[in-house]
Amino acid sequence: MTRLLASVTDIHEAALAMTGGADIIDLKEPSRGVLGAVSHNVQRKVVQWINGRRPVSATVGDLPMIPETIVTSIRHTASSGVDLVKIGMRDLERHPACLDALAEASGHGIRVVAVLFAEDQPALPLLGGLRDAGCHGVMLDTADKGSGRLVRHMDMSSLGAFVGSARRLGLLTGLAGSLQPGDIGELRKLGPDYLGFRGALCEEGARTGRLSASALSRVRMLLNSPEDDYVDRSLMAN
Repeated sequence: MTRLLASVTDIHEAALAMTGGADIIDLKEPSRGVLGAVSHNVQRKVVQWINGRRPVSATVGDLPMIPETIVTSIRHTASSGVDLVKIGMRDLERHPACLDALAEASGHGIRVVAVLFAEDQPALPLLGGLRDAGCHGVMLDTADKGSGRLVRHMDMSSLGAFVGSARRLGLLTGLAGSLQPGDIGELRKLGPDYLGFRGALCEEGARTGRLSASALSRVRMLLNSPEDDYVDRSLMAN
């Protein structure tokens, strides 16, 4: 079953996401970039408040592909107690030393989720390298939020190949990138472990806005809908 990852900026949004049925609480500050990080203090507060009731993930920020920076940032984020640490991997083919950095972090028991970007058209062999580096999961996102949704950059066949390859390697799989409610029906057929949302859960669809209970409810309803009932419910929700 595909689960709902809801990106939140603070403890108030985390509480709303919990109430609204999010399966993973993802800490992110959209005003600071694609994978902008919330403060360490916010991370600790949310982890303490959630108290194991849901997995909590957190992004480390938009980092350069420098191994030492990557290791330090992953360790710092993990020290807040989050369950998963998400880190963007741009142009990984050109920075193979960064795989060693991920391996070092994973070797300390940190569950790392590597975020790849659809604009880069990541090659599937990269997934094997990430698995060998000890990554817990892999996620596809979009780097430029003004360039359109994930499905604009990769077709369903390519997305399905990504999800299938990652699952065969034993990696947790996620799809995100300006996803809208209307994307849910086709994307969940691909079998990702989770779909990640921010803008679609916010007031007026703005990723830098505040989380909306009604928008969250709509996405939750669509994820819960049986496949043969999806089309009608999707049309009703849009």
